[in-house]
Amino acid sequence: MLARFGPAVLGLACGVLALGPALGPGFALRYDMVFVPDPPVRLPGGFPRAVPSDQVVALLSAVVPAEIVQKAILLGLFTLAASGAAALARDALPGGGIVPRLAAAAFYAWNAYLAQRLLIGQWALLLGYAGLPWAVRAAAGGRAGRLTVALLPAAVGGFQAMLVSALTVLPVAALRGGGGGARAVLSSVLRGGAVVGVLSLPWLVPALGSDAAADPAAVAAFAPRADGPFGTLGSLLALGGIWNSHAVVPGQEMPALATARLVLAAAAVAGFVRLGVVPARPAWWPGLAAAACAGVLVACAGAFAPGVPRALIGWWAGFGPLRDGQVYVAPFALAQAAGVAVVAAALRRSMPAPVAAAAVAVPMLALPTFALGAFGRLGTAEYPEEWRRVQAVVNGDPAPGALLSLPWSAYRAFPWNGGRVVLDPATKMFSRPVVWNDALVVGTGGGRRIRVAAESPRARRIGALLAGPAAVPLTGALKREGVRYVLAGGVDENTFLSRLPGATPVYRGPELLLIRL
Repeated sequence: MLARFGPAVLGLACGVLALGPALGPGFALRYDMVFVPDPPVRLPGGFPRAVPSDQVVALLSAVVPAEIVQKAILLGLFTLAASGAAALARDALPGGGIVPRLAAAAFYAWNAYLAQRLLIGQWALLLGYAGLPWAVRAAAGGRAGRLTVALLPAAVGGFQAMLVSALTVLPVAALRGGGGGARAVLSSVLRGGAVVGVLSLPWLVPALGSDAAADPAAVAAFAPRADGPFGTLGSLLALGGIWNSHAVVPGQEMPALATARLVLAAAAVAGFVRLGVVPARPAWWPGLAAAACAGVLVACAGAFAPGVPRALIGWWAGFGPLRDGQVYVAPFALAQAAGVAVVAAALRRSMPAPVAAAAVAVPMLALPTFALGAFGRLGTAEYPEEWRRVQAVVNGDPAPGALLSLPWSAYRAFPWNGGRVVLDPATKMFSRPVVWNDALVVGTGGGRRIRVAAESPRARRIGALLAGPAAVPLTGALKREGVRYVLAGGVDENTFLSRLPGATPVYRGPELLLIRL
């Protein structure tokens, strides 16, 4: 029982411990992690970042309350990641016993990459991260059916999850052991590429038809940064380095903890390299090694050679996903998890069993403040009733037209959410298109700020209208942009309505004002 279910139970325990207060009543809302009550199923606008993840959540929420769906997904991430890493360790060390498998499971379900991406709210990306071990095993086996099933979590996650998976799966398919010559390699790559391509269609088709633009300035804004005393490269090697300092685990920069993580990373890399030189190395080792190196190089490019991704994005907006290079460290995290299993197996052979078993706890001891919702950075909140009322009014109107969400800022810090910064919930609540300001201003330290232009042409046009003289009426211009409703929070009603002659306020609440044009 322990050998079969132990890694999954350990992953679930890691999830409960890491999420902590985020498992309480209500929704966990932080940065890009936005779940809303009764989410509608609707087609995306602009670049399809939340496709098909939003649609899947909406379908599940029609059966189970949305807040339960969120908690199940978050706990499932940890469980799937841990059990997959343990299965990969079993491939690497068939007779290694349960300790190496549990060590790999603990490392993959409790590290800086997972913690930082969770704290920035990228749960959809983490679906791909959680399924990555299973996808690697399936790609190494060369069976398209198994690979399709293994990639389903990434397919639900959407573009970032699938790009990270493709970076890992295709080298594994190309370099898997067994020989067969160039024709067999090509056939394996084509099968893997076909599976990846088909599962990417839900986001790839709208992306190719989107008029969204990518700003090369985003490379500097989202480049990896140091989150400890060992610089950017040291942070990346220890699986950290996210660009947003508010997504860093509390106390992560402490020298003792940073040193422990870097030593653990070095030992894991050494274990992974050792795994590659044994005669019976697993079939997935060469491909995973190549993917790990490629992912680290992509991350380093943003920090140390930003001209390369800037030039690529300037040439074609399709290279826009390269701007957040630290995302692609995921296969390196999986390689380290396999290396940790090798180290744990060596400890098991040379030390008493209790000492070797203690290796399972090392990842948690190296990042202890990830526990309890990163010491309170994750929590829950209930939407005020006025949000539900506005949602009912707008979604109950059959007339076409978009909703314009104000104030003109993508992220908000609501008092009812404990002051935690979160993407505007209006982007998820309504069955009609929502126009919002997808431009970003990112501070880089020393008072310097980088402005990343909006991707949506309509958002850029409406932003210019809102920035115009206060005496200029907006009603006609907004109607020409296809806007039917304006949802405004925290504005002076009389002053704002003076810019919308002929408009009708249809709801007034303590926080929200809904206006129909």
